[in-house]
Amino acid sequence: MCESERVLVEYVRKASPPPFLLKTYMMVEDRASDAVISWNDDGTAFVVWQPAEFARDLLPTLFKHSNFSSFVRQLNTYGFHKVATNRWEFSNERFRKGERDQLCEIRRRKAPSSVSKQQPNAQAATSDHSDNEQQRSLSTSSSEITSLVDENRRLKRENDALSSELAVVKRKCQKLVDMVAVEREKRPTEDGGRGLKLFGVRMEVGRERDLEDMKRVLVSQSCKII
Repeated sequence: MCESERVLVEYVRKASPPPFLLKTYMMVEDRASDAVISWNDDGTAFVVWQPAEFARDLLPTLFKHSNFSSFVRQLNTYGFHKVATNRWEFSNERFRKGERDQLCEIRRRKAPSSVSKQQPNAQAATSDHSDNEQQRSLSTSSSEITSLVDENRRLKRENDALSSELAVVKRKCQKLVDMVAVEREKRPTEDGGRGLKLFGVRMEVGRERDLEDMKRVLVSQSCKII
């Protein structure tokens, strides 16, 4: 990775939370999974109440693995620490309920300076992996946004087309109603004064309400055809 790309990745990393922290925060915030993972009483830490169910049901949905120990190790690299002996409760001063914007301030821990030469290489590989994960996350988000925009445009075009068709049908129905009104004024009914039936609705002569009923029936039947 060239220097300019590293600068860009570092800028993006500082401007948005690391994907691991964001996904973890989403799981803790989800009220549907409170029986498995949730905030503690004062919202300063979160508790994994059911580690087995958490690893089996929740981890694969966001992290593509079901290894609880790996999840705990990842928490440690971001400065979380276990705060209770009788349960899996983890805390970080910038990981708090209702303070999602603080996630950007949490950074992955650096390896100690006294490590061997092999460990810096491993740290660099981990950093590159994190950079790649960040880039994939941004690329996926951009792709999803583009897809949603295209879908919204397609639905708007379809809605405009349906609105135009409905307007045409209404105009035709109005013309038909006007023609029927004129025709009925010219001659009396031929069925003993009971009036015309249109789609099962009987229309009386000269009543404005019946003309409106006829219009509604015509529009309803036309919409079914469309």
